[in-house]
Amino acid sequence: MREGEVVERGFTRAGALRAAFGGAVAAGGAAFVSRGGAGSVHAAPSHQTDTKILDFVLKLELVQVAFYEAALEARKLDGEALQLALAVREQERRHVAFLRNWLKGAASPAPKTNFGDAVSGRDAFVHAAVDLEEAAIAGYIGQSGHITRATMVPIATLVSVEARQVAWLRDLAGVNPAPKAMDPPRKAEDVMAFLRDKGYVS
Repeated sequence: MREGEVVERGFTRAGALRAAFGGAVAAGGAAFVSRGGAGSVHAAPSHQTDTKILDFVLKLELVQVAFYEAALEARKLDGEALQLALAVREQERRHVAFLRNWLKGAASPAPKTNFGDAVSGRDAFVHAAVDLEEAAIAGYIGQSGHITRATMVPIATLVSVEARQVAWLRDLAGVNPAPKAMDPPRKAEDVMAFLRDKGYVS
């Protein structure tokens, strides 16, 4: 795989994600999770709803950071998989820093995580990473309809990076990096349920 090929595919998928993100805004989006637990609401975008949504997004990013850190600590990766894990971990750390800075004292503590066999080897890592990144992107898109326009702009820049990450991962997995023109949204509670079902979050 050539480096330029990964970048080209990443931009293609990122464009699709931006279209999906904007489409979700126009359609009204989905519900979000409050800090107190899973719950659905339908309200006009406001700073208060931004705070709840970004706190949910922060949880996703913290789980991603923990995943890549666990994979690197397991020392089962080499070559391009190792390169990816190092690069993506740094990007996810920057996402966490951005979100914590935005949320200030409203940020929830990091979830407790356990990745077990998901970091036991290269193939397990790649497939688990694809699932995790795809779930995070769907979670981002699912919240887009309730974010204020001012907050949506910086959040969309995070989503495009997540899209490039999963395109790279899907290429490593030997599957189509951009299988769909638009990615479907997922409710916040569904994303969190997925993470709990996988055993990643307790």
